[in-house]
Amino acid sequence: MGFKEALAKGEFVITAEVGPPKGTDISEMVHHVEALKGKVTALNVTDNQSAVMRISTLAVSKILLDLGVEPIYQMTCRDRNRLGLQSDLLGAAVLGIKNVLALTGDHTTLGDHKSAKPVFDLESVQLLQVIQGLNEGHDMAGNELKGKTDFFAGAIVTPEANPFEPQFAKFEKKIEAGAKFFQTQAVYDIKKFHAFMDRASKYNVPILAGILLLKSAGMARFLNKFVAGISVPDELIQELANSEKPLAKGIEIAGRQIRELRNVCAGVHIMAIGAEDKVPDILAAAGI
Repeated sequence: MGFKEALAKGEFVITAEVGPPKGTDISEMVHHVEALKGKVTALNVTDNQSAVMRISTLAVSKILLDLGVEPIYQMTCRDRNRLGLQSDLLGAAVLGIKNVLALTGDHTTLGDHKSAKPVFDLESVQLLQVIQGLNEGHDMAGNELKGKTDFFAGAIVTPEANPFEPQFAKFEKKIEAGAKFFQTQAVYDIKKFHAFMDRASKYNVPILAGILLLKSAGMARFLNKFVAGISVPDELIQELANSEKPLAKGIEIAGRQIRELRNVCAGVHIMAIGAEDKVPDILAAAGI
């Protein structure tokens, strides 16, 4: 069953991520993809994540299709103007890619090509509007297409953003612009996520809670200090700090979070970031 169909049927959906490598050797990536086949509904393909140059997301999404895994094609507005974005979307459509996650994207100053000129011709809400237009059969300039697209478009939301009201206002704008599903930034405050879902549920849009694997107490402290919208509670940091095997403890924590969220939202999106081979262990810890 496909990603869109599973969400429509109300199944608890599991997605994860695959990061394209920096270079042409895809053997390790393929190994991770094969290990996740049958364990997740779909895999996000990150788009030059953290502004670090890697293999084209479009190419890797096609590789996933060939491997029998459904991709969620991430597209950021950082590297392409409206011509390039629309062109790549049409390319994705003819390659058989159905799911697109619209992102504004991290600034180039965060990545490994700091002197690269960021584009940001559009931002995520506008990109969703572009996708909706392509689905309707016209481009951003209003020109008619010879064959329209059929994308299942999604976006992100940060339930733990502070302040939260601007984030929720943008969440509403993304729905209005055509977002049909959401994946969230990492969720650690379950109580706050419940409050978010109480407000978001009236829109009847599937939301997948982000589960970010914590590998150590140091990683958790780094996230708190440098990553906006993420707040790892002190008690979780202490759990990691007191453990002789912090990665195993992080897997246990992620599994516990998934169990706590099973009856709260449409599914979870697991972000293992460099430890994709641990996703099956996380699912086992969750009892899935």
